[in-house]
Amino acid sequence: MADDCCATQLIDRNGEFNVAGLEDFMKKVKLAQCGLSYAVVAVMGPQSSGKSTLLNHLFHTNFREMDAYRGSADTFFLNAIHLQDDTTFEKQSALFALAISDIVLINMWCHDIGREHAANKPLLKTVFQVMMRLFSPRKTTLLFVIRDKTKTPLELLEPFLREDIQKIWDAVRKPEEHKNTPLSEFFNVDVVALSSYEEKEENFKEEVAQLRQRFFHSISPGGLAGDRQGVVPASGFSFSARQMWKIIKENKDLDLPAHKVMVATVRCEEIASEKFKQLASDEGWLALENAVHTGSVAGFGKKLSSILDAYLSAYDMESAYFEEGVRYAKRQQLQSKLLDFVYPAYTTMIGNLRSEALEKFKSRLEHSLNEGEGFAAAVHDCTHSCMLEFDQGCADAAIQQANWDASKAREKLKRDIDAHVLSVRSAKLSELIGNYEKKLSAALSEPVESLFETGGKDTWTSIRKLLKHETEVAASEFSSVIAGFELDQDSIIKMIQNLRDYARNVVEKKAREEAGKVLIGMKDRFSTVFNHDYDSMPRVWTGKEDIRAITKEARSASLKLLSVMAAIRLDEKPDKIERILFSSLMDGAVTVSTKSRDIGTSTDPLASSTWEEVSPKDTLITPVQCKSLWRQFKSETQFTVTQAISAQEAYKRSNNWLPPPWAIVALIVLGFNEFMLLLKNPLYLLVLFVVFLLSKALWIQMDIAGEFRNGTLAGLLSISSRFFPTVMNLLRRLAEEAQGHPTPQASGQSGSAVSQGFRHQTHPSNPLSNSIPESSVSSNISSSDDGVEYLSPILNRRRATNIQEPELS
Repeated sequence: MADDCCATQLIDRNGEFNVAGLEDFMKKVKLAQCGLSYAVVAVMGPQSSGKSTLLNHLFHTNFREMDAYRGSADTFFLNAIHLQDDTTFEKQSALFALAISDIVLINMWCHDIGREHAANKPLLKTVFQVMMRLFSPRKTTLLFVIRDKTKTPLELLEPFLREDIQKIWDAVRKPEEHKNTPLSEFFNVDVVALSSYEEKEENFKEEVAQLRQRFFHSISPGGLAGDRQGVVPASGFSFSARQMWKIIKENKDLDLPAHKVMVATVRCEEIASEKFKQLASDEGWLALENAVHTGSVAGFGKKLSSILDAYLSAYDMESAYFEEGVRYAKRQQLQSKLLDFVYPAYTTMIGNLRSEALEKFKSRLEHSLNEGEGFAAAVHDCTHSCMLEFDQGCADAAIQQANWDASKAREKLKRDIDAHVLSVRSAKLSELIGNYEKKLSAALSEPVESLFETGGKDTWTSIRKLLKHETEVAASEFSSVIAGFELDQDSIIKMIQNLRDYARNVVEKKAREEAGKVLIGMKDRFSTVFNHDYDSMPRVWTGKEDIRAITKEARSASLKLLSVMAAIRLDEKPDKIERILFSSLMDGAVTVSTKSRDIGTSTDPLASSTWEEVSPKDTLITPVQCKSLWRQFKSETQFTVTQAISAQEAYKRSNNWLPPPWAIVALIVLGFNEFMLLLKNPLYLLVLFVVFLLSKALWIQMDIAGEFRNGTLAGLLSISSRFFPTVMNLLRRLAEEAQGHPTPQASGQSGSAVSQGFRHQTHPSNPLSNSIPESSVSSNISSSDDGVEYLSPILNRRRATNIQEPELS
């Protein structure tokens, strides 16, 4: 109790019940007024197990605790037992405490759980027997307080403790009326674990404080003493307690353990505790523990076994004269505790061995692969050697006192090795696949691009052959290389198929790139065919070429390229793209069907976003896009055609001033005398030169060649009507220029004709700019059947806007 005035000893060393003392206690605490609202708590356990310490911290009492110099606080019980001829007064007191209490704290060591000779087992057996024989069933709570808990979790220890309790209950001889009565009708069993007060005082105090909270509401429903059935009212507690002690004291046939067992238990525990503390501070052990944290230690098992054996042998020597059963049990307990203490160092050692083996495996595997050894063979050899070294290291680390299993660490090492193998294999395979993909890309990209530039009838056939050849070569080489990896057949098939798919994707990607540049290719194709003959020589537009046929041929070649690039044809499926394009764009045929009597709809095959027999994923240029591209293509190539027509006409005009060869021969033969006359009289030459200039000016001014293009008769009529006015205007201009006063009107009308004539004489090398008459501005635009517009007047319009036409050879 917290106050010394309330401390009361119920039973003295002679076994006499202190009636007066109990009555005085009840008056001081006013117990009689509590009715059923009270609970009695008792504590029991082996000597020096810390019962007083537990009560003092749990209820703030001041029971005398064990003193290092005066000995155990339980020493007076040893004297009582000796005076009563081994009648085990302590056990009787414990039974009495159990009988009058609602809650009994059973203080026990953690290492006693599961032990056959645990200190509390004989006591519990006796308690169970007497409770059934002497008292009616009553729900007493047995709260087992496990002292000095280890690393083993409570949820693992509790089942073993409950199993021990049940075994004791089952082994107890029961009266007939309680033969089948379960333990739960007499007792409620609860378990709690506390840390060591000596070694972990702060943890101990914190855990006791948590336990104290459970006592605040212990008599409430569900509390530690929640079952109030059979509870004596507080006013009758004194009488009830005296009767219970009387019954227990008069029962002489209790089967209680001998006094020497208790002495052996206490003393052996003290020796074991001393040896454990000595090991914890042993210099050899500390050095070994530090060394193992920095790496593997050769001879670890032998060194640790030697240290453990020294302390176990010392225990055997000091405990040799104590009761054998207790001595052996405490030795097992000490050994178990020592092994638990050094086990972390052992696991660290095994972990070092595992890490070192893994690093050796990584370095050896890399070296073997760099030397050119097959992957699977290298993995097998390196794994075997590293696992063998790990097993040898584990055998060297094993100790004599325990049969510790390193199989989990071995399994972990194997998993780590497998994971590294998988990582390296994935990296190597990725590297191989990347290399072969680069080879395929290099082998396919430029050849496919070249084939698309050709854009002929067999373009896709050639591409398919190229794709098949390069793919088969790569797949064959790849299969041979990965054979050393010992992959399953499904994985090999999948990787090879991925390689084939990659090759196909390269071709498809290149096809899409080229399809995006098809207009440029069409214009280049048109320019090549249009401007070069069959010998690839540049065309000279001399007037003999059939521009209409050449244009149609060049457009046909360009349209062929468009049909090639319209869709991907790697699956050898026939399609009608080329026929549709040529029939719609080159031939200009349009099929019209009447859907109703009033409305007619065109069935233009290019007015669609899909091709027949071609999947959308293989479509590069849709029909409607082809139609748009063709319209743009014709617009951008029209100038080339017009330029050729203009060059042809210019060439014709530049060569029309010479008479036919027969006329030249006739002039030479028939005009020999006249020629000699001109040589003899230079004045004639001057007159002829003037006449030539006037004639040339009239020719240009009247556009005689242009007039005859509309027919001979129409040309003669037009020339005859314009001849005299033109001559007069020309003479008037000559006269005015001679006087130095040209009239504006005359200058605007005829000046250009005269100066034009002189320019033709002095610059004959530019037929496009000089030989086309001004009157050609009024020429009509002619159209051909294939859609080519021949725009010869465009040159005169450009001249009017100061655009210089290029010279054509």
